[in-house]
Amino acid sequence: MTQWIDACATADVDEEDLIRFDHAGRTYAIYHSPEGEFFATAGKCTHEEVHLCDGLVMGHLIECPKHNGQFDYRTGEAMRAPVCVNLKTYPVRVEGGRVMLQVE
Repeated sequence: MTQWIDACATADVDEEDLIRFDHAGRTYAIYHSPEGEFFATAGKCTHEEVHLCDGLVMGHLIECPKHNGQFDYRTGEAMRAPVCVNLKTYPVRVEGGRVMLQVE
């Protein structure tokens, strides 16, 4: 069963940045793109389970803080070694200044 949950306020995520969001034992990353859109992925790198919230956002890429692997946070696609497994992405919508995340 899928549900929409309130993850954060839009103002909580600076443009070209991300925040960590934990819910029901899982960690997510919420991103704010240069175009003002919001995206969500799994919160840990697929390479060594490091929290992505400590990484660097550059345009549409998140760089893992441990080994500098990169993902496109819009699609989850692994873009630079050592990461080779894509990140899981989650649907996001904005309602009344809040970022809503669809989870299973």
